[in-house]
Amino acid sequence: MFDGINPPAFAPAEDMPDWVEATFLDRASPVHNPDHAHLAHADIGFLWTTFGNSKKGRRVVGQCETGSPHGTMGKWSRARAEMQVKQWFGHVPDFIITLDADYCRECGDAEFMALVEHELYHAAQDADAFGAPKFSRSTGRPVFVIRGHDVEEFVGVVRRYGADAVGVRAMVDAANQKPEIARVQIAHACGTCQLKVA
Repeated sequence: MFDGINPPAFAPAEDMPDWVEATFLDRASPVHNPDHAHLAHADIGFLWTTFGNSKKGRRVVGQCETGSPHGTMGKWSRARAEMQVKQWFGHVPDFIITLDADYCRECGDAEFMALVEHELYHAAQDADAFGAPKFSRSTGRPVFVIRGHDVEEFVGVVRRYGADAVGVRAMVDAANQKPEIARVQIAHACGTCQLKVA
């Protein structure tokens, strides 16, 4: 992406799906994460970008979104966006994860892994009314959605009322443990998270 006079702003990261499979999904991997087991059947397309992005003064270096265009787009806008996705991947994947190529070539291994896993945690299988994994009636495939963060609470509320009162005890306990992979300073922002900010 960094070579040439007019490099593309976006390019498929063709090696990323295999790397994610070998690193996080394969049970034999030393950094296997069972939290991502539902993604074994997900089709995830990855994009590198050199196009800068920021939200509320913070640099965005990763974003996970569903592969199908959505929102308030009109029919032509949706069709145009779907055509671009098919040009990149040959089909419309369940999710597209976009990564800031400049950030990724400068950060360390642990920061890169933390960024990729953060985006993978946004890629979730939907649940039915009883909390069971949801599957499409027509295809039998899992139904995928974008998941928000586990914890969204104010520090002041936790300080005043306690972790148990506001339902963040599991996060507090996890924070008090030694990191499983590495201690990293996550100083990046996620575009998926920024989209949810009111």
